[in-house]
Amino acid sequence: MSIELLVNSASPEVRVALLEDGVLQELFIERRGKRGLVGNIYKGRILRVLPGMQAAFVDLGLERSAFLHASDITSPALADIGVPDDATPLAGIDDSPETPIDRLVRQGEELLVQIIKDPIGTKGARITTRLSIPSCHAVFLPGFPMIGVSRRIEDEDERRRLHDIVHALIGGAPIRAGSTDEAANTREDFALDRAGPGRSDSPSIAAPDKGSGSEDKGPQVKEGWILRTAAEGRSAEVIEADMQFLRRLTQAITAESEACRAPALVHRDLPLVVRILRERSGVAIERVRIDSAAAFAEAIDFCDRFLPETSPRIERHRCKSPIFDLHSVEEEIRKALQPRVPLKSGGSIVIEETEALVAIDVNSGSFVGHRNPEETAFKTNIEAAHAIARQLRLRNLAGIIVVDFIDMQRDEHRQGLLQTLEKALGKDRSRVRIGDISALGLVEMARERTRNSLRRTLFDDCPHCLGSGALPSTESLCHAIVRDILRDARRFDSEGLLVVASSEIGRRLVEDEYEIFSELEALIGKSIGIRIEEGYARERYDIVPL
Repeated sequence: MSIELLVNSASPEVRVALLEDGVLQELFIERRGKRGLVGNIYKGRILRVLPGMQAAFVDLGLERSAFLHASDITSPALADIGVPDDATPLAGIDDSPETPIDRLVRQGEELLVQIIKDPIGTKGARITTRLSIPSCHAVFLPGFPMIGVSRRIEDEDERRRLHDIVHALIGGAPIRAGSTDEAANTREDFALDRAGPGRSDSPSIAAPDKGSGSEDKGPQVKEGWILRTAAEGRSAEVIEADMQFLRRLTQAITAESEACRAPALVHRDLPLVVRILRERSGVAIERVRIDSAAAFAEAIDFCDRFLPETSPRIERHRCKSPIFDLHSVEEEIRKALQPRVPLKSGGSIVIEETEALVAIDVNSGSFVGHRNPEETAFKTNIEAAHAIARQLRLRNLAGIIVVDFIDMQRDEHRQGLLQTLEKALGKDRSRVRIGDISALGLVEMARERTRNSLRRTLFDDCPHCLGSGALPSTESLCHAIVRDILRDARRFDSEGLLVVASSEIGRRLVEDEYEIFSELEALIGKSIGIRIEEGYARERYDIVPL
């Protein structure tokens, strides 16, 4: 599979398209002044503690208070960094979710937190007190002693080798090479250039005790490490350089936090383009094309220092045509904002995004490829499963997702559909949980939410329908006007009433409702005039006493 990144950064909006075999699969958008907050570290102040919700609200200096759940205090955001099931704890960890929130934090307390979910809609950001600080090859978990290796590294010998390297490094037996310190310093320089202007006070993050001794003293080490997919095949020297860089960065974050008062930003994560290169460092990206000189220089600088094997694959797009015209990316984005997705067989899926959940309906449409309806349903559902997996990534749909597949009676077809769906979702970096097929043919899924969906990023709610997607019919509006005339005729001592309405409603009142208005004038004993106001939206009208 060929993976390519197209970066459109020639405007105030930075867009990164990820293509697999020339087909758009994911789209990332970041706007100047509205960068994503996930990964940022703040010093916050507890505003309210709500024991009934096992949560607290924290002032970070943002528009809305952040949400801190008790479970995000007693355990780190491991799911967000891909901690493997076989991670090895190095010390006893109190991970009890039953600890009351009011025993963990108190109102007015200042603490260091990291954002794990962006603000979405009317909800503030979700935060954790357990920091996870990533580099290309490792993730540092200060204060949470454990060792883990990415699930995507499947070779058991390689997993054991990486585990042993980290265990030796944190157990007091560092592995040295002549270039290690230089590499670590280079990483530190790059990170601190982009650290936010942090002025915050925070709980101290203890630096590792390098004199802690042999491996049997490992449980005393107050740091944890996750080796990412990109660490596969890397030498011990490279891994140690990353670890030292992350330790230095953490110490810098601590120093920044001790220099100021809450609320304050302490550390800002990397800009979008280099952040994606970092997060995809374990994936074989064949080509990166960038249309902006500044973004191109930033990406080259990052890769030269951290991912030298990627630097030769980065190109500057100099063609006259916009970069997103390549592979029809702009057209694919337009299609991703439409509810209906056609299938090659003639069927379709319809996606409805609501406040509570995402509903997806699968229709066979014009597909009648088999005389057996069961086979037709199975083939359409299989095709829909692949399309749904792609649309979840492309539209960044998250939360509760309910799919109404075409009914199938045979168990092997139902199981085959679930297996196909699970395999298709295997490429998704977000966590997805899939339920069984219900008796009604419904499949429930839950997809991790960290940022707004594509639709919510690019669209505002319609000011006329208020996001409902529907307006009152002209007939309903005319009847509402009649009711308001009857009410206002009793309220105002006037000789007549004037209805001011849009052209569409005004014409209907004059042409189709003339007899009703004549009867209405006789009933209320007042004249009724109609005036068309071209600037009115269809649903707007006023009744003015004369």
